[in-house]
Amino acid sequence: MTNPLTWESTYAIALALKETHPAVNLEKVSLGMIEVWTLALPEFDDDPALVNEEILFAIYQDWFEEVL
Repeated sequence: MTNPLTWESTYAIALALKETHPAVNLEKVSLGMIEVWTLALPEFDDDPALVNEEILFAIYQDWFEEVL
């Protein structure tokens, strides 16, 4: 079993989102979309109330760097 993802796991979340949404145009992805998609990941297990814009932007940056 894989370790559960938490908001601190920005890189691992980015990899999971890249795998879950392979054809997405990152220029059209909002931080709100990243939040919804992260919460929908089966391996995500953290308090949704702990998220903030800084965390969501870190996930976005990690994801963006992975697709370059």
